[in-house]
Amino acid sequence: MKRPLLWTGLLLACLLAAGGLYLWHKAIPYDEVVDRGPSPQVLANPYLAAEHFLRQQGLAVEHANSLERLSDLPAKGHSLLLLGERSNMTPRQVDQLLNWAKSGGHLLLVAEALWDEEAGKSGDLLLDRLHIQQALSDEPEEPVPARKKKAPDLTKLYVDNETAPAYFSFDTDFNLIDPRHLAQFSANSARSSHLMQLDLGQGRMTVITDSDLWKNPGIGKHDNAWLLWYLNQGTDITLLFNSDADDLLTLLMRYFPQALVALAALIALALWQAGMRQGPIQAPTQKARRQLQEHLKASADFLLRRSGQGTLLNALQRDIQRAARHRHPGFEHLDSAEQWRVLEHLTRQPNHVIRQALGPLPAKRLSSADFSRQVACLQTLRNAL
Repeated sequence: MKRPLLWTGLLLACLLAAGGLYLWHKAIPYDEVVDRGPSPQVLANPYLAAEHFLRQQGLAVEHANSLERLSDLPAKGHSLLLLGERSNMTPRQVDQLLNWAKSGGHLLLVAEALWDEEAGKSGDLLLDRLHIQQALSDEPEEPVPARKKKAPDLTKLYVDNETAPAYFSFDTDFNLIDPRHLAQFSANSARSSHLMQLDLGQGRMTVITDSDLWKNPGIGKHDNAWLLWYLNQGTDITLLFNSDADDLLTLLMRYFPQALVALAALIALALWQAGMRQGPIQAPTQKARRQLQEHLKASADFLLRRSGQGTLLNALQRDIQRAARHRHPGFEHLDSAEQWRVLEHLTRQPNHVIRQALGPLPAKRLSSADFSRQVACLQTLRNAL
């Protein structure tokens, strides 16, 4: 019994070995690169590649998140690059930046607002103080044929002692204007200017239309990286591209939206619970207690609320006159004094009671006591007829 099992096992082992050897000769090894997207560091810092490039050129680079860095940042030998949004900048901060540049610093900023001819300003406090304007570029006069591929409109900068210009990929939809001719040099594309530099005291200011050419996707194109080094060579560089830190609500909505939804639902439930009545539920009145007198009282209360006192009193007066006509034919043709004398004879009631009951109703609302007294008087006359 053992010998057949042994031979079967050896046969299976040989078959497996032969199959494995065949697959080994047929298999072709290869390398596969899996793109997992940008790293968290790249996502958090759009100018990370620019920082690495500048450090490779021997420049000291740091980045800050607010203008508080200016309090201890020396002006001479330093460059401050304002690459973030500045809509919340105050006039005091503008003065602080300009004074820092006048003391010998290099300030580079992105123009972020268009010039408004009617208002005479752009709304960019820093750009207006420099007397530099930004407008939309003029449209090209001759449209490019659809079949012909349009060449990129690059910005050129001619440098001393160089025969060929440097090329940069600025956004050509915007144009910088120097109405007072204060700029020392500029870089231009075919339709517009995208970089201007002017002296300011002992320092200098550089204005650009956009900074996308220095972000991670564009820093390696054309001469973009060289321009960043050329403008800041020989200085220590501080990048400010996130001047407005996100508030707590923005961070909660970004990272904990489910928690905010749960909190809103909890608040809604708490308000609903607080709005509920806390007392016991009143049991409905038994039908056996609903007598005719209760219905009449409820109807009278409804008429009193809906139509007022005058309607009820007029109804009683009409009942008295109808009963008097039945007892005394021609009653309706008598004047008021004769009618009152007839009623005095029929009801055996004093004349002043009859005058009070059938006289004109007062314009103002009666008090509860006066109304009850008037109703009782009319009912007495009606019952006497």
